[in-house]
Parts: sequence; C-alpha cells; structure tokens
Amino acid sequence: APGSSEPSAPAPGPAPSARPRPDRPYAVLRLPSLRVTAPIAEGISKHGVLDKGYVGHYAGTAQPGRAGNLALAGHRNTHGEPFRHLDRLRAGDRIVVETREAVFTYLVDKILPETSARDGGVIAPVPRSAVRTAYGYGERGYYVTLTTCTPEFTSRYRLVVWGRLASTRPR
Repeated sequence: APGSSEPSAPAPGPAPSARPRPDRPYAVLRLPSLRVTAPIAEGISKHGVLDKGYVGHYAGTAQPGRAGNLALAGHRNTHGEPFRHLDRLRAGDRIVVETREAVFTYLVDKILPETSARDGGVIAPVPRSAVRTAYGYGERGYYVTLTTCTPEFTSRYRLVVWGRLASTRPR
C-alpha cells in the first residue's frame, strides 16, 4: 500500500499522450505547504529550462505516476526560485504533479539536507545517496525526487527531498 514499507505501489498512472519535448513545459508542480506552483519542463539545462523559472525533469528518470523515480530540479535563488524554501518541506507534505492525463500526489517521507552536487544516486530509479549511505530507499517503487542547491546563494551542495506516490486521479 502507498506510504507503507511494502514494495507494492499504486497502479501506474495513465501513459503520457506524447513524449515531452526538450525545454518545453508539459506538467505543473504544486507544493501546497510552500504555496508554490511551477511548470515542469523536460531537461535541466540552465538556459532552456531552469533560468526560465521552470522546474526541470532529469532526462531518463521516470515520468509522473510511473514506476521508478520522477527526478526534478529547480533554482533556489534567482530565476523565479521555485525551490527557494524547499528546506521547509516536512514528512507528510504533499508534492502534486499535474499532467494533461492525471493528477499525481506524492507524500514527502525523506529529506537529505546536504550531499555532493555529483551524488547521482539521489536520482537513480531506486533513489539512494551514493555519498551518504544512510539516506534513500532499498526497493523499487514510485518515487519523486526534488533537488536544489544548498546552502542558499551557493551551488556547493544539493538539498534533496524524496516522496512516494500516494494517489493518482485521472483528469
């Protein structure tokens, strides 16, 4: 069941109608507890995505509502700063991703306050820090990962917020 330690998860969400085009918004991210609403675009390029105030989808990671890890990046400072207060998210907070097909609600359950900017394990299909081994998951599932720079006004480290899919509602 969603939110439990069992590896079973909600049924997959509806398949996207088309593969997202690079640098183009195709979904909306809502972080209700932070009062954030931001478009999600394919890719994480600074010029094409992040500097436009979009949240970027890491290419090769899961799409919303699909098995694996939906990994997203956003600026903490400047360019709309959608992840300005990402450090204020807490366990149980909702991460909502809306596509043309469905609304996917994930619940925050793990936070990695700081890791190396090169810690690619945090966006792996089964997300787990390759640097701070006590952080992450041990089984396949339906995850979302939010990443941003930390401390504020630097890009030295990454702050990582993880959640699990709790519900899917077709549009």
